[in-house]
This record gives sequence, C-alpha cells and structure tokens, in this order.
Amino acid sequence: MNIDFQSLRTDVEEKMHGMIRTMYEAFPMGRYFREASEISRDIFLRHTTQTILRIRLARVADAKTLVLLTKTNPRAAQLWARYADEEMLHDRLFLQDIEKMGATEESVYGTRPFLSTQLLQGFIYYTLEHEGPLGLLCKAYFLEFVSYHTQGEWNKNLERVLGKGAIDGAKAHIEVDDDEDHIGNVWSVVTMEIHDEDDVKRVHRYIDTYYLLFTAYLQELASSDGRLGVASLGPAKRPADQKTPRPEAIT
Repeated sequence: MNIDFQSLRTDVEEKMHGMIRTMYEAFPMGRYFREASEISRDIFLRHTTQTILRIRLARVADAKTLVLLTKTNPRAAQLWARYADEEMLHDRLFLQDIEKMGATEESVYGTRPFLSTQLLQGFIYYTLEHEGPLGLLCKAYFLEFVSYHTQGEWNKNLERVLGKGAIDGAKAHIEVDDDEDHIGNVWSVVTMEIHDEDDVKRVHRYIDTYYLLFTAYLQELASSDGRLGVASLGPAKRPADQKTPRPEAIT
C-alpha cells in the first residue's frame, strides 16, 4: 500500500505537541524546570543522573536494533548506525555539568535507574524481541522531538537560576541534535520500517506508550524529594483563549 509519510509525520507531531501541552498542564515537574525561580540542587542532580543512565542504557538497545536492521534493511541500518554513533557518548556532556556540582562519575554510574526507566527498558526489549525494531525507533523519535520542544525552555530557566556555565553540557546536547537534524534523521529510519496500515497503527501506539512512561518519570522525579513543593507553581501558564487539551486529543 502507498503510505503518505508526510501526512503521517504531521499527524504524529501534532499528537506529540498535544502531549507536551498536556504534560505542562498536568505535571508540575515539567513546569518546575521551565518556570521555577529556585531549583533544588538535589532534584537537578537526580534528574541529570537519570538522563545519563538512560543514555548509557540506550547504547545497548541501539546496538541490538542495528543488528536487527542489518538482517532485513541494510539501508536503514546504515542511517541508524550514523545516528547511534552521534548519540553514543552524549552522556559525557551531561556528566560534565553535574561534576561541577561535586558529583563523581562513580557515584552517577553506581546509581540505580528509576523504576520508570526500568519499565522503559523492559518495553523496548519486549518490542525488539517480539515486534521488531520499529518500537525502539519510535522511542528515539519521541525523545528527539520532545527534547527539542522542551529542553530549550528548560535550559534557559536552569541557566538563569543555576548560573552561566552550569548546564553547558545540556545545551551542547541540544545544539548537536539540532545541527545534525536528529528529528529528521530518525524519522527517515522510522519510515523505512513502516510497510502497511498495521505499522502505522503501531507507530501511534508506541508514541502513546512513551508519553505515559515519560510522565511516569516526571512523577517519580517529583516524588523523589519530599522537600520539593512543585505544586506551589500553581496552574500552568497559558493564553486566556487557549483551552486545556482533552485527554482524547492525544490518544
């Protein structure tokens, strides 16, 4: 069948934009990084540590995906190998930020991943084992898109609160992703693994799942420090004429 990939990308990205809006409405932790006038040092360290651990775990899953693609889709494997190579050591960028605050490499890599991160890995490996590489590819697309549309605002506020130079690594990560067009590159690989309407439906199912796991992470991060009063941020800021997205708008 002929698939209109441009229309599909538009549909998926509209869905993810809605997810981001809903995330800011429903999960104070997202607004915390974007708007808080004071940032908990412990929360920042914990968040950055978990980011590093997710990148480290992704290296193994990305390599397993490459193996699957080499067997059935060598062109996609070539593109994925380039992307995985560019992402391989991005944990070092974030590590340099929290080393400035006294963290050590040993303490970071000795930290246990959040349950939400373990669940993410479990879902990824389930799809790799039983459904092929498309699930992992959609995870990369979701994270690249959501990071691009949230981290810029988060980084501006974090640098304002924590001080100039405090998050140079995090800023460099976004700049690399933008310069290399990681969103577009990953989408190209995703399309090479979509062959029929069932695959289209799976893309939407995967994106829905990764949103649930992303918000589970935000909730777990917020609850990991009882001193963090994220509820004090109040309701999300939005234009007066903007309505709160309905849940069914992102399913």
